[in-house]
Amino acid sequence: MAVQDIPQVRAFLDQDSETFSYVVYDRSGGAAAVIDPVLDFDPKSGRTRTDTAQQLVDFIREQDLSLQWILETHAHADHLSAAPFIREQLGGRIAIGEHIREVQTIFRRVFNLEKGFLPDGSQFDRLFADGDRFEVGELSVRVMHTPGHTPADLAYIVNERAAFVGDTLFMPDVGTARCDFPGGSAARLYGSIRRLLALPGDTCVYVCHDYPKAGREHRYLTTVAEQRRDNIHVHDGIDEAEFVKMRNERDAGLAMPRLILPSIQVNIRAGQLPPAEDNDTVYLKIPLNRL
Repeated sequence: MAVQDIPQVRAFLDQDSETFSYVVYDRSGGAAAVIDPVLDFDPKSGRTRTDTAQQLVDFIREQDLSLQWILETHAHADHLSAAPFIREQLGGRIAIGEHIREVQTIFRRVFNLEKGFLPDGSQFDRLFADGDRFEVGELSVRVMHTPGHTPADLAYIVNERAAFVGDTLFMPDVGTARCDFPGGSAARLYGSIRRLLALPGDTCVYVCHDYPKAGREHRYLTTVAEQRRDNIHVHDGIDEAEFVKMRNERDAGLAMPRLILPSIQVNIRAGQLPPAEDNDTVYLKIPLNRL
């Protein structure tokens, strides 16, 4: 692997949601992309803050980088996106997969959103399709559609050396993403994972979350070879039927994520909050007995 083929990556951990956000760049003074930025949210008070996202902004400014893209791997159910704040501070285009329209359609009904909300993806600056390619300065990025956790999940493959896989895969001792959200599918997730694991074994795999067992620090970086050998849910030798059975049984016993209700209705809007009502206050809805 040539050194120049490896993108520069800085990871930032949001301890509250155990989410990793990334700044990916070609060189100091060059171009950058942000992946999966987090907006701090206190569900007890309903207050938002930008402390975590500000760390990414500060790093980009310190490295004298030009931010070109703010990339979402999917509409997250465990944290609110800070994409609008990042764009306000640094510019850049907010992007997600084109199948976000399916997710928007599902949750527009769940939350009975206002008539002005259109499930057409227009809230984002760019919608990617499987196989799309784009550049971040001197870096080349290929888009891989990886549905299963949600219909709209993407992985971003940078220089064919580093894969930012969102929630599709976790660290090998944690396993794989749940598939019981509306539109999820364990069978589709298995197919998506096999596509990722067909990448060269030395491909770096950057995960969006880590949930370490006691005695291990948070980690965000593994490889395709490690995943194929050690992933507890989907290592080589586990077939689709075995995986689907395990995943469906496991998902049936999982509680809903703590922030799924506020997160989804913000993240399908590209991180924008709902419009303020006639008292100049923004509200998030809690649908009863739906999830």
